[in-house]
Amino acid sequence: MKHIVILTGAGMSAESGIKTFRDADGLWEGYNVMEVATAEGFSANPELVLDFYNQRRRQLFEVEPNTAHYNLAALENEFKVTIITQNVDDLHERAGSTNAIHLHGELLKVRSTFDDKDVQHWTTDLILGDICKKGYQLRPHIVWFGEDVPMIPKAIDICETADILIIIGTSMQVYPAASLMHYVPKNTPTYFIDPKPNVDNKKNLTVIVEPATVGIKKVIDLLKS
Repeated sequence: MKHIVILTGAGMSAESGIKTFRDADGLWEGYNVMEVATAEGFSANPELVLDFYNQRRRQLFEVEPNTAHYNLAALENEFKVTIITQNVDDLHERAGSTNAIHLHGELLKVRSTFDDKDVQHWTTDLILGDICKKGYQLRPHIVWFGEDVPMIPKAIDICETADILIIIGTSMQVYPAASLMHYVPKNTPTYFIDPKPNVDNKKNLTVIVEPATVGIKKVIDLLKS
């Protein structure tokens, strides 16, 4: 069974109503990124940071997976599929994907500020005073700017086993995630789906200038043919 590795970014969930990072009306507008997405920002104003992610978490319960999420899940009927996502939502899992790795953390998890390995599932607002078993404040389980991305080594190992690579809804400009496409074996067929791609067609790379819901259907047709 061939192994399809799928790299997804914000464009994957945009059609579900989750705003993307780089859009003019994106979820970061009105917020200084350094204030809400860094450890320093959390230390300086934890209430602001917690409120920011509480809003994101609440929004997650108001949206549903789109057809692209469901189509990726259906690929598991014919292929071994591993999804490596930069997204912090749970839409891949809700659509039925059984093997999704979150590079940048998950909105529905929190962790101890004392022990990074003390991670808990969390579905309500997180406030000051919510503490781990050892008495330390809990924080969003999100990889903030300037922090290590602990899942990168595992993601690299996965990419090295890819028979097919599909990239959806990401600029592939944010490192270290952007480096992953370079770890797939040489000559691996690669499909890049994005309405505004920053790459051109070349050997082994097929660029599909479409949003995720349309683009993944085209890739599935190509795989079947």
